[in-house]
Amino acid sequence: MDKISLFFKRMTLNPKLIFLIDGLGALLSTFLLGFVLIELQNLFGMPAEVLHFLASIAGIFALYSFICAFCINKNWRFFLKIIAIFNLSYCILTFFLVYANQIFLTNLGVIYFSIEIIIITILALFEIKLASLDLS
Repeated sequence: MDKISLFFKRMTLNPKLIFLIDGLGALLSTFLLGFVLIELQNLFGMPAEVLHFLASIAGIFALYSFICAFCINKNWRFFLKIIAIFNLSYCILTFFLVYANQIFLTNLGVIYFSIEIIIITILALFEIKLASLDLS
């Protein structure tokens, strides 16, 4: 078994770990958007209302992922697909909000949101792949 297959097998044996990773990432996004970027709004340029909105969504996703990590024992693949779809939807929403507010954004703001979209998209695609695999 190659290293990638072994990694996926280990993750399917402990699916709570991917929910914890997702939840911690969403919690980090909540903190960055809701506190750091708000305090440094002039450096990033995104309007505060948009930052609060995105932080609220990220907070809800964090709560969902943590609930799944601690409460879901069966049918975890279904719940993982849900958060993956939510994550991809969040990326699309963020892209459109960046586009709609591009006149306000600084280069640092564009870089921050681009990196966030890339990281979350990679995580969501990983979650979809993990939820779809049967490595038993």
